[in-house]
Amino acid sequence: MSEYDYDLFVIGAGSGGVRLSRIASGLGAKVAVAEDRYMGGTCVNVGCVPKKLFVYSSHVAEDLEDGAGFGWTNSGNLNFDWNTLRDNKTNEINRLNGIYNNLLEGAGVTVHNGRARFVDNHTVAIGEVTYTAKYIAIATGSWPYVPEFEGSEHAITSNEFFFLPELPKSAIVLGGGYIAVELAGILNGLGVDTTLVYRGELFLRGFDEDIRLFAKDEIEKKGVKLVFNNNIRSITKAGEAYSVALEDGCTINTGLVLAATGRKAHTQDIGIENTEVEVNEAGNIKVDSNFATTVKNIFAVGDVKGGYQLTPVALAEGMALARNLFAGKPIDMDYENIPTAVFCQPTIGTVGLTETQARERFGEVDIYKSEFRPMKHTLSGRNERTFMKMIVDVKSDRVVGAHMVGPEAGEIMQGIAIAIKAGATKAHFDETIGIHPTAAEEFVTMREPA
Repeated sequence: MSEYDYDLFVIGAGSGGVRLSRIASGLGAKVAVAEDRYMGGTCVNVGCVPKKLFVYSSHVAEDLEDGAGFGWTNSGNLNFDWNTLRDNKTNEINRLNGIYNNLLEGAGVTVHNGRARFVDNHTVAIGEVTYTAKYIAIATGSWPYVPEFEGSEHAITSNEFFFLPELPKSAIVLGGGYIAVELAGILNGLGVDTTLVYRGELFLRGFDEDIRLFAKDEIEKKGVKLVFNNNIRSITKAGEAYSVALEDGCTINTGLVLAATGRKAHTQDIGIENTEVEVNEAGNIKVDSNFATTVKNIFAVGDVKGGYQLTPVALAEGMALARNLFAGKPIDMDYENIPTAVFCQPTIGTVGLTETQARERFGEVDIYKSEFRPMKHTLSGRNERTFMKMIVDVKSDRVVGAHMVGPEAGEIMQGIAIAIKAGATKAHFDETIGIHPTAAEEFVTMREPA
């Protein structure tokens, strides 16, 4: 009989924690997971899932407008009801919460509803009740970070955005990362007069430069006002609205200020001070290549340890840790060529190296580019354009990066990512027959370097 209540106790039932718990239990471990907020974590509740549902909604008006060129007309008044979207989204999230709970219980995992706090290296407490475990894993994810400035308490974050009591007529989005760009696109698509303010010269730092520049032009065409090299100095409540003073001296009156200024490890109030677990300067939990913290029986997966803040990464890490602890399989996480998408409008899809990174690593590279008007818009009349870029290491002929801005970029890039992960060469792409007529076929018909 074990000296512990559980073989594994997981703090946090987000993507990484749920996957870790289910796999570990399936491998014969006695597992418990504690969650005090909502099953599925950020992704399901205030991240990927509601965001994508809102992106779909924000496209509807544009799609209806495009229909005119195809013979469809809407003679009635087109009305958007925020409450319907918000509440239908919430109903869907509630359904998913139940599914996650059932998945855990069906896998034999004990679910504790409450905040788990460390008592010591092998003990956690939920309220007044304590539980011991051979291994404890921290999977509490990340939390929105808002810099302090005068009136910063008036800004909301992505957490509150999905539950707004009403949609404002105007909004300022502060930030230049993918969350800021995505939420600005949603607000704009739903008819909100939207301004994005970013302190840097150009948003989406870390993405390929051509992609950033092309996305900027397309997003501006959609109607989002972009203010770069600037920042919010203060926010003042002005009746039902806000007066926002920028560092350049300008003042903007707006109905909402949404701060999308990054996320930090969510380690507050889990009793980490009662252990010898260390965090780095950024507040992320320090781990080794096996996800072990500075305490050998305590582990961390997902956003809480820093690195890629992506749901599929947390899932992979949770699975790898479970198999390592309870099946003896070595952890061999490969963070190269992780595909990702930014669900702005139009969408960005990317995998592999940027042009700058490729030149630094390989020296001589060939760059292939294609820019065109999507076939749909030859009849819709919309001036939206698509851009594709491929980066090839000259010596090996391997495709080491692919990037796209345009409709369904995320869907297209998933297939390209498999090819790049498998080491496909430019010759392989050239020899592949395209699916016609599609945008995706451009990736197999680029013949001459730019």
